[in-house]
Amino acid sequence: MSATMSRMAMIRLGALAASGVTLLGLTLAATAAPRRASGAWTPDERALLRSLSLSALEKLPVDPSNKYADDSAAMWLGASLFFDARLSGNGKVSCATCHAPEKGFQDGLPLGKGVGTAGRRTMPIAGTAYSPWQFWDGRADSHWAQALGPLESPAEHAGDRTQYAHVMRAHYKNAYEAVFGALPDLRGLPERAGPVPDSTRSHAWASITPVRQAEISRVYANIGKAIAAYERTISFTPARFDRFVDAELAGQPHTPENTFSDDERAGLRLFIGKANCSTCHNGPLLTDNHFHNTGVPQSTNGAANDSGRTTGVRAVMASEFNCAGKHSDAAPESCSELRFAVTEGSELIRAFKTPSLRNAVTRPPFMHAGQFGSINDVLAHYNRAPTAPAGKTELKRLRLSDSELRQLEAFLKTVVSPVSFPSRAVSTSTTPK
Repeated sequence: MSATMSRMAMIRLGALAASGVTLLGLTLAATAAPRRASGAWTPDERALLRSLSLSALEKLPVDPSNKYADDSAAMWLGASLFFDARLSGNGKVSCATCHAPEKGFQDGLPLGKGVGTAGRRTMPIAGTAYSPWQFWDGRADSHWAQALGPLESPAEHAGDRTQYAHVMRAHYKNAYEAVFGALPDLRGLPERAGPVPDSTRSHAWASITPVRQAEISRVYANIGKAIAAYERTISFTPARFDRFVDAELAGQPHTPENTFSDDERAGLRLFIGKANCSTCHNGPLLTDNHFHNTGVPQSTNGAANDSGRTTGVRAVMASEFNCAGKHSDAAPESCSELRFAVTEGSELIRAFKTPSLRNAVTRPPFMHAGQFGSINDVLAHYNRAPTAPAGKTELKRLRLSDSELRQLEAFLKTVVSPVSFPSRAVSTSTTPK
């Protein structure tokens, strides 16, 4: 491992070590080391299981780039903004259009649909505050920076930052100023202006003085910080898997709420062993929050030549809203993920972020552009490990039998649970209030 290991990587390894999981232990578990007795778990397997349970999830990390991240007033403002379709170019799209609470904060579509059609699938939100990178390609390094991207994307919200500043003054002035201080004077400014692809609005933006541009961009950044404060509260609740692991490791009797069938237990053994799933789907959120080329075929719906992390890392390094940018609340030394990010290398080609496997079976279609329609298709792909359309796949052929694939699917259905989020003043409607 390089000397520039990221802060989050070190935290993850430290957490594993603290729970008794060693690198050797992970290797032993992954190769299905002999068990002490039939049906029993070895010490290394027990340690690995403990690290996968939601009860092992650490306290939500502080976001140094957003000093309002855990401010309750900012959170409730963000909740309102999340469901407000006035934050769009056509007045019909809100964050909840694609991140629908009743669908686990995603939309169930191959490609996200806002004002237009996006080039990738909508990612779910629950638990993503634990990740140092957002989006499939990691082109944002914070929740608040992620929230801003869709707002000016022509395919998603298709609005602009001056429009949104006017919305804040017209509809959220008191709530905004209670958190962030006085809104700037917007008199004399065009209704629509921003550094967006639309030529009329980009020309209008260029006519605004740099000082006023900076004021508008500050409001825009604060909108993202409020939405992020809300999104940080969206989390997973314990699934039957967590109850099974906690009871199993504590030596407690199993009940209907925490028991596993023979197939589910066999699927779990495959998950942490022969199938190598826990190599990337590890930790309590069942994701390493990193980027991998797994040979996923090119999309027939979205961008066929999507290069994944290769372009994503360049975008985050250049973003005015990254951790080191002028709108961040972080000290430069707090931006270790950004400073030590790998920006070059063949391993970035078509590498996409590992999604959490929690509730995954409820979110078809799968992969970054909905390439696979069923979980069976996903498991068959990993079993075959085909050649990647570009770059090099990290997969190796698994040679699992049909019964083993069925057992893996059975296990994945045990990590399904409701998503938790604040309910006060939250609606699933995407129409203006």
